[in-house]
Amino acid sequence: MFFYKKLSQINFLSRSYAFKFLFVAFVGIHIPLIGLLFFVLYGNFSISPNSILIFALVMTLLASGVTLAILKQLIRPIGLASGALISYRTERQVPNLPLNFQDEAGLLMRNIQETILEHEKFIIEKQDLVYLLSHDLKNFAGQPQLLASLILEANPSNEIKDLAELIYQSSNQQFLYIENFLKLLKEQDELVQSSPDFKLIEFETMVSTVEELVHQLLTIKKIKLNVSIEVQKAELLIEEELLIRVLVNLIDNAIKFSYPGSEVNLRIYKEETKLFFSVSDDGIGFNLNQTEELFKKFTKMSKLGTSNEGSTGIGLYLCRNIIEKNQGQLTAISHGQNKGATFTVVF
Repeated sequence: MFFYKKLSQINFLSRSYAFKFLFVAFVGIHIPLIGLLFFVLYGNFSISPNSILIFALVMTLLASGVTLAILKQLIRPIGLASGALISYRTERQVPNLPLNFQDEAGLLMRNIQETILEHEKFIIEKQDLVYLLSHDLKNFAGQPQLLASLILEANPSNEIKDLAELIYQSSNQQFLYIENFLKLLKEQDELVQSSPDFKLIEFETMVSTVEELVHQLLTIKKIKLNVSIEVQKAELLIEEELLIRVLVNLIDNAIKFSYPGSEVNLRIYKEETKLFFSVSDDGIGFNLNQTEELFKKFTKMSKLGTSNEGSTGIGLYLCRNIIEKNQGQLTAISHGQNKGATFTVVF
């Protein structure tokens, strides 16, 4: 940025990025000619043609090298602007670009800086508004639930009792929907703020945490979790907490759509340079042509589990986002209805 700053201080060059390039190129082209003139006019009068030729070549090479070096420095503002966009897009790092230049490159840096700042402000305001609305929605959903509880406590007739229970269950679904919506916002924030460095993850410790988190659901449906750890540890870009969250979500789904008394399998293994985390079950499965629909946000394929567990349709969407953000893949396969399903994370 040194030469760019210096050239920007020259009045007739300050407002034009192109003129800076043309000025440097013009001076660079004429340096050999000027040097040659001084050499001939003020040098020894017995200069040979070979000496003039060698001097001209040296001056040309020197001028070319200096000109190219300065032109490379002049491109620096473009690289700086591009790097700021990449850092913000991949790591959500707010840049601090210079705003005091008046040419096209300066305008580009200023626009990028101001746009990113406005975008950050919009994100924060949107999140505040959504959290506020979600809080109010919780209150609104809680009122009918409270009324339904009061009705049930009053020992009503069977018909009214059925209606009250329906209202109560509906309110519970609304609570679940709101909680998952807040979870979606929170995890999207965590994705953009996650560190891009490799972390050493020990899988036995990680799986123990996963088993604790799914233990209650396994007990309720009397489902057995079979664990096979064929790789003890690995360095991955993903945070251990996020990987745990993904595996818990996948196992939760497997439990939800498996029949009581069945089994769910978690396998961690390696093939060549790829690391696999596989969660499989013998549950209700799905048709292969519906695979991509499973991973859509608020998918229309969301359905009740085998024990009428609720679903909001964003769990798999979040899992795929987390995995792909950390340079992995999440795939699903099933051989059809009631033939089970396998979800595989690959790094």
